[in-house]
Amino acid sequence: MHKAGSYTPTTAIAVVIANMVGTGVFTSIGFQIIDIKSSFVLLMLWLVGGIAALCGALTYAELASRLPRSGGEYNFLSQLYHPSVGFVSGWVSLTVGFAAPTALAAMTFAAYLDSALVNIVDINRVLAALLLVSVITLVHGRDHKASGGLQNWFTLIKIALIIGFVVLVGLTVDAPQTVNLLPVSGDGALLTSSAFAVSLIYVNYAYTGWNAATYITGEIDNPGRSVPLVLIVGTSVVILLYLALNATFLYAVPMEMLEGKLEIGVIVAQQTFGETGALLMGGVLSLLLISTVSAMLMAGPRVLQVMGEDFRLFRKLSVHNKGGVPRTAIYTQGLLTLIFILTSTFESILVFSGFILGLSSLATVLGVFVLRYKKGADVLAKGDDNGYRTWLYPLPPLIYSSIVIWTLTFIILNRPQEAGIALAIITLGFAAWYFTEKLSANGDSQ
Repeated sequence: MHKAGSYTPTTAIAVVIANMVGTGVFTSIGFQIIDIKSSFVLLMLWLVGGIAALCGALTYAELASRLPRSGGEYNFLSQLYHPSVGFVSGWVSLTVGFAAPTALAAMTFAAYLDSALVNIVDINRVLAALLLVSVITLVHGRDHKASGGLQNWFTLIKIALIIGFVVLVGLTVDAPQTVNLLPVSGDGALLTSSAFAVSLIYVNYAYTGWNAATYITGEIDNPGRSVPLVLIVGTSVVILLYLALNATFLYAVPMEMLEGKLEIGVIVAQQTFGETGALLMGGVLSLLLISTVSAMLMAGPRVLQVMGEDFRLFRKLSVHNKGGVPRTAIYTQGLLTLIFILTSTFESILVFSGFILGLSSLATVLGVFVLRYKKGADVLAKGDDNGYRTWLYPLPPLIYSSIVIWTLTFIILNRPQEAGIALAIITLGFAAWYFTEKLSANGDSQ
């Protein structure tokens, strides 16, 4: 039975799906085709990325079941390693993990909306992005019913539009391309190439968000039982959607037309349905991004909330309204997003955000080994042997860790500047934690 002041598992699944399905799947395959001309290998990219995400979700499910509190990586890392590690993860989630991508998604929404209405009305893109974030922030700050209803409906619309697009293109395309579901000569070498590793970085970024439900664990009905199901179902649905979308792109348009292009969805729609179809696709993509912005503005503030519960200097962020919604944290997250939109500084952050977020999720997934080692310790007092246990353990955490370590190593070797900036931000995070702890201690002693 659903209790007042909480989210249903259905809403939590909607948050996971909406967080994952953003612009990435509609833009990245054009750059993957530059070095990979095999439809089988291209689809394997999305399958491998999906397997990594699912392995991560299976592992996070055990952590969420045994450490049931909102905050995602902040909660897990604080309890499994040290509060300083959790603090840095929370700080990164606030700046890089949520505010910047939310701003980017809102500005992309405005760009697509403008392209769809170009012959009807002249839209101020910055103003449109600001209005979207402001309205959604106010709705999420009201109560769980309004917040959950908004998320459920727009995620349902997103899934319906994607399925509709796949079916319509499949039925309408005049000159379908060959899509190989089995490997052909040369595919084996491509699967182990540096080109595959580079492309996998972008695919992994497109799958980012599979852990979204763990940010609102404390506000989900029966979290110990619900969150594992939410993570696994949400991630599995997105894997199917991503494979269907990319197979549709490759089926509808020759690879050379997609190579190096950003507006993949619009190109496919234009080739299949004509100029009107391209305009409609712009409108569809703008609608898809509403649920993405909404999900990020729902999940991100919960990190601020639990940090406010733990750190004296951020105490006001933990304040709830009468309905149990952390309104101050939500408004703070919304304000930060508005600042990113107005300044556009988020673009430089997004270059290395994949490295930082990958490092954070890697440390969290490896934490399942720490969790089992510390079983019975005080930090795990909330858990018990009846909690969810990772299916096929230890394979999921090992598979996920191997894929992430491979991609992170590639970034360090080939993009040392971005990796260096990311590591500098992490170092500053530890310094900020020390400063915060020192101030809190001085305040308590007075």
